[in-house]
Amino acid sequence: MAAECVPEGPDLKEMGDEDVWELINDNRHRISLGVKPCMLIPYLRQARVLTEMDEDEILSSLKLTNSSMRTSHMLDLLRIQGRNGAMALLESLMIHYPTLYTQVTGRKPSTEPSGFSGLIKYSDLTEYLVRALTGMQKELQEARQEASRLGSRCTSLEVQLGQTLERQEESRRLKGDHGRMRKYLAAAHHDILKLKDEKCGLYARYTAAIEERSAANIHCSDLNLQVYQLQFELRKAQTETDFERQRSLKCPTPSETQKLREEISALRRQLLVPEKFTPAREDILAQDLVEARDGRMELAEQLRCYREENEQLTRERQEMVEQKECLVLQVQKLSLDCEMYQQKSTVIQSQLRELQAERDHAYLSRDEAPIARSLAEKDTLRSTHTEWKVSWESQGSSSDSLPSSPSPRPRLRRMHAICPDSMRGCSIESGNIPPSSVRSQDVKPPCPESMRRREETLWYNRDSSETAEWNVLLDNDFVFIPRGNKVEQSVMSPTPSCQSDNSDGLSRASAPPFLLRSRPRAMRVTGRVLTISFQGEALLSQLQVVGGNKTGVFIHQVTEGSAAKTVGISSGAQILEVKYEQAQQALRMVLEDSTLEEAMWALGQVRGFCHLSLRPNQDAYEKLLLQSGEAMSGDSFYVRVNMSLPGGSQDTLTVSCNDIIHVTSTRPEGADCSWRASHVHPCKLLDLKTGNLPNYYRAQRLLIRAIEDMSIQPMALRKAQDKQKTVRIVSTGRQGRNPLWVCVEDSKDKSTGPGDASAPRGCLTLMPYTLVTPHYPPVCRPVLLLPTILGRVLDQKLAKWQGFQLCEPELLSSSEHAARLQRSEVLEECEQEGQRCYTLQSVERVVKQGTHCVLPLGLDCVRRLHRAEIFPIIIFIAQSKSRAARKLKSKVQRQGWTEEQLLECSRSEESLLDKLPCLYRIVSPDSWDDKTTLLTTLRSIIWEEQKNIVWVEPDLW
Repeated sequence: MAAECVPEGPDLKEMGDEDVWELINDNRHRISLGVKPCMLIPYLRQARVLTEMDEDEILSSLKLTNSSMRTSHMLDLLRIQGRNGAMALLESLMIHYPTLYTQVTGRKPSTEPSGFSGLIKYSDLTEYLVRALTGMQKELQEARQEASRLGSRCTSLEVQLGQTLERQEESRRLKGDHGRMRKYLAAAHHDILKLKDEKCGLYARYTAAIEERSAANIHCSDLNLQVYQLQFELRKAQTETDFERQRSLKCPTPSETQKLREEISALRRQLLVPEKFTPAREDILAQDLVEARDGRMELAEQLRCYREENEQLTRERQEMVEQKECLVLQVQKLSLDCEMYQQKSTVIQSQLRELQAERDHAYLSRDEAPIARSLAEKDTLRSTHTEWKVSWESQGSSSDSLPSSPSPRPRLRRMHAICPDSMRGCSIESGNIPPSSVRSQDVKPPCPESMRRREETLWYNRDSSETAEWNVLLDNDFVFIPRGNKVEQSVMSPTPSCQSDNSDGLSRASAPPFLLRSRPRAMRVTGRVLTISFQGEALLSQLQVVGGNKTGVFIHQVTEGSAAKTVGISSGAQILEVKYEQAQQALRMVLEDSTLEEAMWALGQVRGFCHLSLRPNQDAYEKLLLQSGEAMSGDSFYVRVNMSLPGGSQDTLTVSCNDIIHVTSTRPEGADCSWRASHVHPCKLLDLKTGNLPNYYRAQRLLIRAIEDMSIQPMALRKAQDKQKTVRIVSTGRQGRNPLWVCVEDSKDKSTGPGDASAPRGCLTLMPYTLVTPHYPPVCRPVLLLPTILGRVLDQKLAKWQGFQLCEPELLSSSEHAARLQRSEVLEECEQEGQRCYTLQSVERVVKQGTHCVLPLGLDCVRRLHRAEIFPIIIFIAQSKSRAARKLKSKVQRQGWTEEQLLECSRSEESLLDKLPCLYRIVSPDSWDDKTTLLTTLRSIIWEEQKNIVWVEPDLW
């Protein structure tokens, strides 16, 4: 119906040449987008408006990178043929694109002989139309087969849908069973609680009985003590009785008794007579008394002076002790500064050595400028040689061909050598080479930057005498690709789309004689990176790689006779990138800074044709071999462990939650699914105990299992295990990617890498390890005490110690407050005063004085301080029901907060500690008795943390 409604356009036979071409040019954009040249060229060739060389130029020119450019170039060639070219084009459109023909000419397509211009004989036209009809019937048959295949696929999907519904029903039934089991479990748990209550009652009765027995024992002990006292008094009375009895037996005579009584009376009388002193003696005694009193006063004064001097010496001793502590802290700071300066000096020396090496290389590149000029002259000679060869072959072929000579071919000019990437049509990077590339087309010498990137060693894989001759001519200019059938097939058939297009590559059979080379094909090295395409089936069986994220991933060995060896890949090249197709999707993986485990997994995913980006880096490869012995790992990174892992018998490393681990190998020998790691010294970057550690995905499974076990544990057992933290839940919900493993696997592909053959890749949110980086604060770190309510009470007390100072808020105007708030310099605003707030500058002023800044702030200030390269010491004081904790709670209540608010603040802030990107310290309730011991414990923790390395992970929240 649409064709019947189309108005009849002008008769093409009556139109002139310019009118016909003006009609075509008006629709040139539509024709360029909707026409494939490969479908029209057979008819145009049969109409003799295009030659074989024109066909080859349209389909094989490297300048024409897409179908629209080829169609446009074909129109330009047909324009030269005049009216015949236009009529042949419109007739081919009428046959193959009837709708487009109607849109261009305004006429309905017709297959009547009168509708053709007569450029082709009737018999040839009939034969061509029969072939076209046969091709369309084949396409229709293929379309019907595709429809039947899709129908069968739909049927299978319906069957799968039914199975899915059955599984869904089974899942509902299992959920019901699960609910019943949970109810049964709840009832059993309730019974257990009752039994526990009864058990507690029995324990209480048992305790009361024990107390009664203790009271009875105490009473019995008192009675025994009274018995012992009575026995002692009895013995004493018996002894006195015996003594009196013996004395009565030895009583003296009456005469002796009378004599003794008289002596006693005489002695008493003598005692009653007072002693009389002379006046001289009395004066002496009085003077002695006065002197004694004066001496006593002098001694009292001396004693008072000695006491004051003792108190002063005690105060001076206390000051000296505090000065000694300050000096010890300053010595520690200076030692840290010295270590930091030593590290900076080492880095500067290494950079200086690199600069000297670059300077020497620049001098060498300056000397290589004449070589560049010789290369340009060589290219000129090569083009002249090619022109002579073309003219000679064209003369030889013209003698055997028809008398009509074809139109002269444009003069050849030097272009970039063909790269397999451009042969596939998957990349057009070769058309946009920057002016500073390694191989310049200019006759002038290349710039120093280009000469610096020029590699001294290029790979080749030819040993024949012909290749040796060309190596002399093409010194350091091309990388050879041998002429083999396998290489040609790998270049010609990467994807079905490239085969159907017929415009992405040339086979040697269809190429003109003057394009066939008697030497290997060459690839030009662009920059320092070389991209090689080859058949990468079972790529890990062709290549053996070494290295890691610290040194880079290098090719160590290449299997003889493999496709990688055929295209010229050799050991010592660093792998930067790999591209391949998987499930009809083009995937690209960057391996420049990946670990050895990631690199081997990525290379193991390659199935079929691939592109490998390499960088010749022999110096780094040899340095890796010298450092690691022979083909060892070059991995080195630090992680924070988010779960506790017990040790085993096979050299397994025992780690706890929040430990810092240095991973030195992600593919250790003899340990599958494991990493080689070491504990790190808290104050220095020194490896301590070394052992094996589960790799990322194995540890992820262990973490999921631990969380499942925790979810089904009873509440009492869970509270007992909470005293020692075993799991830190960290996810990558916002970040969108795992920083330890970049997974580019398609969602439909369930295959895993060689390093973890059974690793489930469905759950990629929980992180058993997180990457951390070390920091060395050169000054005193601020102190943040948590929970916030308890910190408000202890901040004032801690700030009174020497070496500590409380952070004071600043008074800001509205404009200054808005400006600082926009620059993220406002840490927190005061609750009572709106215009006063704690700023980053106030913290920096205190820190620059060499004292610890006590922060009366909350957890929100930590990330703002980290962005300013300030790393606070975070100390969390755990709460308990001990007597000392109750004393602190009473002080908190005097500040206006209740005990419930303190406990709620403690619970909420304790749950947020794991979200911090840094480590923290927890003060257990058993480590202190009162406020004084708590402050002493806090000060010792602060001094210990000041000496430690600060480990910071990327902010995952």
